[in-house]
Amino acid sequence: MNSNLILDAKGMYYQELNERVREAARNGVKHLELMNISGQRYIGTALEGEMEIVVNGVAGQDTAAFMCGPKMRINGNAQDGLGNTMDKGEIYCAGMAGDVLGYAMRGGAIHVLEDVGYRVGIHMKAYKDKLPTLVIGGKAGDFLGEYMAGGMIILLGMFGEENDAPVAGRCLGTGIHGGTIFVRGQISEYQLADNLLVEEADADDRKLIESHIDDFCREFGKDKSGIMDSGFIRIRPRLLRPYGNMYVAN
Repeated sequence: MNSNLILDAKGMYYQELNERVREAARNGVKHLELMNISGQRYIGTALEGEMEIVVNGVAGQDTAAFMCGPKMRINGNAQDGLGNTMDKGEIYCAGMAGDVLGYAMRGGAIHVLEDVGYRVGIHMKAYKDKLPTLVIGGKAGDFLGEYMAGGMIILLGMFGEENDAPVAGRCLGTGIHGGTIFVRGQISEYQLADNLLVEEADADDRKLIESHIDDFCREFGKDKSGIMDSGFIRIRPRLLRPYGNMYVAN
């Protein structure tokens, strides 16, 4: 089979579509373009290895769940659960993404150009050299980074449609006990959970942020200077076991 393949998914049931995607991967396709996607679920789930997938349309729930290696470009919006428990790879969503984006993400990077929903980045975790990363160009709903155990979230608050909304909703970082959240600009105290240490990002932080903003700007055609001209705050857990006193030792 040719290493490049275009697949028209108009009217195709999600199970058939996903079997066609897996077949393409088994046959050595390295660049797969999916046309007329309209909410089909589980696209790219559990795919491994080096492969580029372009999704034209609205990606359905749990797209790229458990993905380990491929690069995915979504030319549209994504429904809930994008990158669920993702282990490795890259996702670039050129629109908005729904709730629980990057749930329990263990590695790789997800970039979303516009706004995201609720409980984004919850239960993210890092292990050894794996540092899962979310870059959000717009704004986020409530409970961003809830129970986060590792990894990094970069919230820009620049490219979304919710112009009058705060950069993030309430209860940011609830239960967080690992990882870091960077926010461009400032955030109101009422939006933050307890147990958070909020500081200005230092020079080393900004270098790390900029390395991911380079990828974001390259893929989405944005000006890096307009992003990095502003300050960032760094949000981390004050305690590593915020609920430790709730349990009684035997």
